[in-house]
Amino acid sequence: MKKKQFASLGLTVQALIVGAITGVVVSLFRWLIMLSQRGYRKLIMRSHQQLWWLLVVLVLLVTAGVLAGLLVKQEPHVSGSGIPEVELQLQGKLQLHWWPILRNKFIGGVLSIGSGLFLGREGPSIQLGASIGDGVGQLFKDSQTNRRLMLASGAASGLAAAFNAPLGGTMFILEEVFHNFSPRVWINALAGALMANFVTSNLFGLKPVLNLPEVRSFPLHLYWHLLILGVLLGVLSWVYQWALLHGTLIYEKIKFLPRWLDGILPMILLVPIAYFAPNDLGGGNNLIVGWQNKDTLWLLAALFLLRFVFSIFSYDSGLPGGIFLPILTLGAIVGALYGMAMWKLGLLPQNLIVNLIIFAMTGYFAGIVRSPFTGILLLAEMVGSLFFLMPLAVVALVAFLVDDLLGGKPIYESLAAKQHPQDQGCLTGQADQLTVTVYANSKFVGKTVSQINWPDRTLLKLIQRGSEKIIPHGSTPLQAGDLLVLELDSGQRAQVFDALRHLQGS
Repeated sequence: MKKKQFASLGLTVQALIVGAITGVVVSLFRWLIMLSQRGYRKLIMRSHQQLWWLLVVLVLLVTAGVLAGLLVKQEPHVSGSGIPEVELQLQGKLQLHWWPILRNKFIGGVLSIGSGLFLGREGPSIQLGASIGDGVGQLFKDSQTNRRLMLASGAASGLAAAFNAPLGGTMFILEEVFHNFSPRVWINALAGALMANFVTSNLFGLKPVLNLPEVRSFPLHLYWHLLILGVLLGVLSWVYQWALLHGTLIYEKIKFLPRWLDGILPMILLVPIAYFAPNDLGGGNNLIVGWQNKDTLWLLAALFLLRFVFSIFSYDSGLPGGIFLPILTLGAIVGALYGMAMWKLGLLPQNLIVNLIIFAMTGYFAGIVRSPFTGILLLAEMVGSLFFLMPLAVVALVAFLVDDLLGGKPIYESLAAKQHPQDQGCLTGQADQLTVTVYANSKFVGKTVSQINWPDRTLLKLIQRGSEKIIPHGSTPLQAGDLLVLELDSGQRAQVFDALRHLQGS
């Protein structure tokens, strides 16, 4: 076996280790959140007989908010979902110490998500996995490049473990986070995700996360519903993006609390919500599976408005928690609203409403996150069927295009841009690699290597074109689809990453 092949195999073994550890950690994370939410529901049900139990719930929630806030104050980068931080780490714009992130995110996530706030476990699971990958990379004394591969593998493993979705987890890292389909990336990300899914499947079983009733095929003559639903979801995606990015302005106007204690406010508001709708707490998994219990249009509309506003209010408080599952839940409610309205008008059979719920989840995710392929694969795995890929794709595409026409931006990229990562640009003397894809509309296409004004201290080391590996020289032309492997100083990775995006016109 050649030395390079042996090294690649060694990285895959590391990725499997990352996946196994991530599977155990995220499984424990999921279990503690479920246990916590179950405990809160029991206390709420007691309060229906004896109202003073609400005071106990209030004290517990405020205490959880304070403790989670202290963890965020100690380590600010554990607030929110953690996905923007992972993106910045992979771009070389942010360096984090893996253990404090892992510890504080785990405890803070259990406190905030376990309380029943409208937050999801998937974003924190991605950051937990990324931290584990970073830690394993340090343990094996990997280079900066290989540590980044382990970080990406851990992130894919985290999402796979959170949703039992190894393909969706891998695609999310490639499409949204890493922006790179390099074989070194996807092989190790998939290896980690499969191992993490294997672990969680042994602990939680093979039952899909969203175990919806049997879904029938969607007739072709009713596809016009998919177009209307896609347009509606595209508009609502833009509204959600705008609201989430501007929701922090509410907290900025609150002067009587320090920023790290803002999480107390959604905790207090959660008490009346929990009292009147104890089964609808959390990210929304129970709500999606039990959608049949919401059988009136006005109830669904009120529920959408409540979850839309309170999920944003919960996230923008800075508490650890994600928006993946809340987004899917909002999409499901839109699908149920549209489907029920069409059924009442006699334009849709009642048994096809559940189809629209699944399609709408995909479309809303594709519009807000702007990762349609991830949305399609993720929903197919979460409901346990590849039976309806075509209608999923139609709704996802239409929602994506409408949001794009309205000027929408990928939500995690926008959240990352709002952060202020540490200054970069200091030479470290440590070699690093950056792999860049030449897109079809890139300004690089048709140019030779010598015609491009490469960033200083950057060497184009290799061009991978399909299965062919090309050692470049000045007259080598670049083509769409090429993977450019550049060697650079690790301290300049962020600058070079941004410079190349600018040079390509992306």
